[in-house]
Amino acid sequence: MQTIVALQTLVTAAPLDIEPSAAELDAIEQEMPLIRAEVELLDAQIMTIDRPVNELDERRIRRARRRVLAARRVLANRATAQVPGVGA
Repeated sequence: MQTIVALQTLVTAAPLDIEPSAAELDAIEQEMPLIRAEVELLDAQIMTIDRPVNELDERRIRRARRRVLAARRVLANRATAQVPGVGA
């Protein structure tokens, strides 16, 4: 009986103990208002999955959408202001 042996060296994944860099943490912090607004919108939409939407639910979803749009606007304006030669 012959044994079967791999002819190539084993391939292992890189260790998963990698911490985010300071730049990545800063980027997450900058986007946190948008993330929170999107979670709030998702929560409002999830609440209406298994029941008819009433007036209060419509208002909650509309407010959450406005918060998402406002947070996106702030991020877009901040990104535009950081590009040299663009903006005011």
